[in-house]
Amino acid sequence: MTTENTKKEYTIDASGKRMGRVATEAAAILRGKNDPAFMPNELANVTVTIENASKLDIPDNRKTEAYQSYSGYPGGLRSETLEHLAKRLGIGEVLRRTINGMLAKNKLRKPALKNLKIKD
Repeated sequence: MTTENTKKEYTIDASGKRMGRVATEAAAILRGKNDPAFMPNELANVTVTIENASKLDIPDNRKTEAYQSYSGYPGGLRSETLEHLAKRLGIGEVLRRTINGMLAKNKLRKPALKNLKIKD
């Protein structure tokens, strides 16, 4: 009895698309919701690659959107705009954080994000 454990690979071309549309598509695939055998308590056996992330269509009013992080200490709430975060860490990190916010807040979130690859 041999079981094949092959990962399905999905590629999303982000050129000219809005960031939210790409992120929701990637989050649904990472979660496994496009598979008929979807089980919410199991990690989907998929790999998602997003290509041309630098060619995303981001409107000007979205560039002022705030991304926040909290250190856990009093006064440790840090906030920066999408534009500043993209300059500092790259548009791939902005997309990764957007997808992170769309995934389920449980123990499968970190392993699911490891199956995400973003290419500029």
